[in-house]
Amino acid sequence: MPSLAQTNDMNEISFVDIHAQYDSLQASYSDQAIMTNPDELRRVGQELSRLGPVVEAIDQVDHLAAALAEATAMRDQESDPDICAMAREEMSDLEPKLTAARAALRILLLPRDPNDERDVILEIRAGTGGDEAALFAGDLLRMYLRYAERNRLKCEILSKTESGNSGAREVIVEVHGVGAYARLKYEGGVHRVQRVPATEAQGRIHTSTATVAVLPKVEEREVVIEDKDVRMDTYCATGPGGQGVNTTYSAVRLTHLPTGIVVAIQDEKSQNKNKDKAYSVLRARIAAAQKAKEHEAQDMLRRGMVGSGERSEKIRTYNAPQSRITDHRIGLDLHNYEAALDGDIGALIDALATADEVERLGAGTSA
Repeated sequence: MPSLAQTNDMNEISFVDIHAQYDSLQASYSDQAIMTNPDELRRVGQELSRLGPVVEAIDQVDHLAAALAEATAMRDQESDPDICAMAREEMSDLEPKLTAARAALRILLLPRDPNDERDVILEIRAGTGGDEAALFAGDLLRMYLRYAERNRLKCEILSKTESGNSGAREVIVEVHGVGAYARLKYEGGVHRVQRVPATEAQGRIHTSTATVAVLPKVEEREVVIEDKDVRMDTYCATGPGGQGVNTTYSAVRLTHLPTGIVVAIQDEKSQNKNKDKAYSVLRARIAAAQKAKEHEAQDMLRRGMVGSGERSEKIRTYNAPQSRITDHRIGLDLHNYEAALDGDIGALIDALATADEVERLGAGTSA
């Protein structure tokens, strides 16, 4: 099948297989074996959700192409000047619509990131800037929690190391929901804030950073961790948590010996629950490390995203005095600082997704 990025003639491309697959999935809802299998039912639902817009786009292109062909034939075959003029007017209306429909279909047919529908392990760490960096990390945590709430994603804080000023030194959050990774995967990197700290008596603007890593959650069967490869240490949890948290060995630290990856979880009172959460994070980090090794140039994976936390390594700057947010990857400026930190980052994420689609289309064109 020719690439949509390499041709403008949609008639050269057969979409019979896509329609057949969609119809087959719809028919499978009457299959009792699927209806009684939650995993299969979920898979079918996800595939229908993915293919539905593609089928609609194909039908739209077919409809517009047929209408344009009919108008063109009318213009070429009719001798009545009024009818020819009407046909030309209809063609002028249909041609841009068909071009736009083809462009939309090209984007829908781009290969999807296989991780897009996965849940997410989101890690936020204070970087350069001392206490102000910890406050900023706490602000980013609130931003993502509010964004998730707006988009019907559920969040569970797996681990949080607080600072003495109501900030956060390190936070690990699990984000659940369809398309969680697709929504958040562009957030990985160093975030920089420029503002006057509450503790600054002279009103000087300080620059601080926090790092964000966005890891697709992986299933236990996908990353097998041998017991011999993990050292588990238990210790008393520190910080707030209620009676008993600081007096029992409920906190868990896992060290993956082959890679040196360390995960510590202490938020639950139960050692077993902390252990399960730690293994979940460990699997995600190991998978990301393996992927980074295979694709060293990929910036979306943890090693590329986190960097060193220095002020010069940034994907986005939050400028409080100017109420401006700048995403340096696409050169986008938005003047909604307060709203963004309250979770209104949908426009940023949509713009990043669109830029990624355009880049991938360009790569397909030049191939």
